[in-house]
Amino acid sequence: MNQTDLTLRPPRSVRARLGRYVLLPRLLDKCRATLAGKNGEYHYACPLDQHFFKFTGIDPEALKAEVATGKGDGEILEWIEANATKPREQWEIDQWSRFQETRPVDSDVETLSWFLEIVGKLSKTREDIRTIADYLDVDDYVSFGGIA
Repeated sequence: MNQTDLTLRPPRSVRARLGRYVLLPRLLDKCRATLAGKNGEYHYACPLDQHFFKFTGIDPEALKAEVATGKGDGEILEWIEANATKPREQWEIDQWSRFQETRPVDSDVETLSWFLEIVGKLSKTREDIRTIADYLDVDDYVSFGGIA
């Protein structure tokens, strides 16, 4: 099994794609690390991952069981395509992925306050961190020694 050790490096970016799906490579890294007991502070099937599960209709535990068999990314993608309860056209996947990459933070006061707080912990001067994807990329970098 490809055992990703997320105590040594971050998972792939939210923006990385597999079969046109953003989130999926990161989700698989977290799943493999969780199975290996090497997930560090990363959580498989977190709220961000749930966007993928909802869009495809894939059950997180069923995917986890399939990943546990040791299949690589391409084989897992084939399994997802065969088992999605909400099959999607390529254009739908492209559109969904573009939205996920640029998904704005919810505009309610509580969510905006939370987002400003977590971004502020990374940097007081960065004005380019506007989406969850932006935040996660910078947070992953900083968590493993980079400077925001």
